[in-house]
Amino acid sequence: MNRRQLDREAAAEQGRRPLRFHAEWRRRLLVALAGLAALVLLLAVFDSNQALLGRLDNLVFDGYQRLAPRAEAGAPVTVVDIDEASIDRVGQWPWPRTTIAKMVDSLGRMGAAAIAFDIVFPEPDRTSPSLAVASLKAQGATIALPPDAELDNDVVLAKTLAANPVIAGFAISDETDASLSRPKASFAFGGADPKSYLRPFRGGVSDLPVLDRGAAGLGFFSFPPSEDGVVRALPLVASAQGSLYPALSIEALRIAQGAANFVVRSTGASGEANTGRPAMTALKVGAFALPTGPAGEFRIYYSGLPHMPTIPAADLLDDAKAASLAKTISGRIVIIGTSAVGLRDLAVTPLGSAVAGARVHAEIIDQIMGQVFLSRPDWAPGAEIFLAVLFGLIVLAFEVLTGAIASSIATVLLIALAVGGSWWAFTGPRLLLDPILPGLAAALVFALTTPVLLLWTDREKRFIRTAFGRYLSPELVGRLAENPRALRLGGEMRDLTILFADIRNFTTISESLSPEALTGLLNAFLTPATDVLLGSEATIDKYIGDAIMAFWGAPLEIADHRRKACLAALAMLETLETLGLPGGSPLQVGVGLNAGECCVGNFGSARRFNYSAIGDSVNVASRVEGLTRQYAVPILVTEAVRAGAGDLAFIEIDSVRVVGRHEPLAIHALVGDEATAQSSEFRTFAAAQQQFLSTYRRLDFAAAEAARAAAESAAPQRFAGLYRLYAERLAAMRADPPSPGWDGVFVLRQK
Repeated sequence: MNRRQLDREAAAEQGRRPLRFHAEWRRRLLVALAGLAALVLLLAVFDSNQALLGRLDNLVFDGYQRLAPRAEAGAPVTVVDIDEASIDRVGQWPWPRTTIAKMVDSLGRMGAAAIAFDIVFPEPDRTSPSLAVASLKAQGATIALPPDAELDNDVVLAKTLAANPVIAGFAISDETDASLSRPKASFAFGGADPKSYLRPFRGGVSDLPVLDRGAAGLGFFSFPPSEDGVVRALPLVASAQGSLYPALSIEALRIAQGAANFVVRSTGASGEANTGRPAMTALKVGAFALPTGPAGEFRIYYSGLPHMPTIPAADLLDDAKAASLAKTISGRIVIIGTSAVGLRDLAVTPLGSAVAGARVHAEIIDQIMGQVFLSRPDWAPGAEIFLAVLFGLIVLAFEVLTGAIASSIATVLLIALAVGGSWWAFTGPRLLLDPILPGLAAALVFALTTPVLLLWTDREKRFIRTAFGRYLSPELVGRLAENPRALRLGGEMRDLTILFADIRNFTTISESLSPEALTGLLNAFLTPATDVLLGSEATIDKYIGDAIMAFWGAPLEIADHRRKACLAALAMLETLETLGLPGGSPLQVGVGLNAGECCVGNFGSARRFNYSAIGDSVNVASRVEGLTRQYAVPILVTEAVRAGAGDLAFIEIDSVRVVGRHEPLAIHALVGDEATAQSSEFRTFAAAQQQFLSTYRRLDFAAAEAARAAAESAAPQRFAGLYRLYAERLAAMRADPPSPGWDGVFVLRQK
């Protein structure tokens, strides 16, 4: 190469160096801009949607609690559980108030330091002897009673509450403005008055005034709603109707210590900063102090209470067993609650999905007495934002100055540092520090800047093609468009059990209610009924005003679906027993069941259809449900259903010929489950009913009337309307006997 060529090559190299220099800085600038944009976007998203970050935080902190639950402090707390077994032994809830009084007396004699009710008694006891006496006197009976006889069960319970260290529970709510009893405890406070910053509640559901007056304490037990239903925190102080009320747990702790009041520390108190926004910072209960959130909320750190004594309520009522329970009662705080599924006092916690509410209150007491608290410091949000910015900038620096490999290692280490630091804060000083925002900042900056780096190379082009090939997939609409047979109308024959249920006298009820009240009534009926049906593997076909249609056996095969349908009908009635009309009268529901072959599938038009069942068996089920009104029986089933659930308690009601059908239809009333079927009471009732039907069908009117009276006396109260109908029918048949050769089938003249 000659001199001239060397000079030309050197000049060309000098010209290329600035180009490469500028290209490198453009790459770095583009990467930096992408990283900063990712960081700003992340912070903007979480700043505008704090709820999203809160939900993610909750999942992390719930996981921490499962991995490292609190060590049980061994606080002197005992739970008396009204469980399924106790209800089976003592009887259906609600129990007579005299039974509750006996239980409280037993606890008092054993030396309980405090007896807290995680239960409310808002209505008078319907089993009080006074009601029976009044009814008998109204019918002309003369009853002689001792002058000191106490016939009001609520008064008996009130006297028992007054004689023992009892804390009455109530539910605080904005859903009602019902008056609450005055609080038993007073509140002293330093700084801002809690009533000035706590959100006021309208009212709640509380005990009868006669019960609250006798109680030593009064505390609310209701859990605040959360988006996912998990109970993580509970306000310990609430404002309602111009007064401050304590939570059940701290009121029980106050009574057990003999303290007169609570001491609240708010912002502006001595030693507390005045931030301009009044808030609660701490609470003192007797000898125990505890931190709170701004609105008085207390973060529960669950232990599971593996060693806490739990006593079935029925054992307290059994004198032979109660004698051995003194050691688990004396000097302890006793919380009376329920774990029975039907009573709906189960909570979801980070450690369990079906925890009795009483155990949650026990957790709070144990945590306070153990003085182990979780706290979310005021500086935590600022520190997390600072770390998010710092981690994002560190990853960005590695991306700009080194490359994808080094920055990926840095990202992994920073995420590990965020998670590890958060875990250390939880297990050490018990601080709730969020690892999500810093970790996401590092990950997002890396995720958005790495493709920018790779775009400058052939490898990036291959990466993009691979990524697009991996992530491009048909959407649901595309799949449906490619396979229109998925929308083909039609069906198949399946053996189903069909249920119809509706509210009796709904037309009359709707005329007396406003649209808002009517909507609330329907929702209150349809929601629990739907929950029961779905829990029993039913398919909800449709809602028809106040009625529900459901079936078992499609689209999936359901084993023993006739029996499951019957049990679901019983559960529906039990669930709906607590519902009532605005005037106080009970809500009455009729349920009809039939089984047989039906055509089931997608029915409708090509644009709109639904999965449903049609056929004669469906029509019969609807007719049977209609018969519940005529026979005044809550659940009626056909012979096909009864034959498939033979271990349950059924009685034959009648043989009828409905309008539009020639074949007679045997209908049976579902009385109860298999336990009911084995009871001597039911067997007596069923035998008396069969005797009545036998004499009735022989047209032996005198014997039929005697058998009817015997069956009525053995029947549960809910069958009173049925036996009035029988009496009217016998009277009509006496006056106008059926023609000779009558087959015992009653012919209905209307649907």
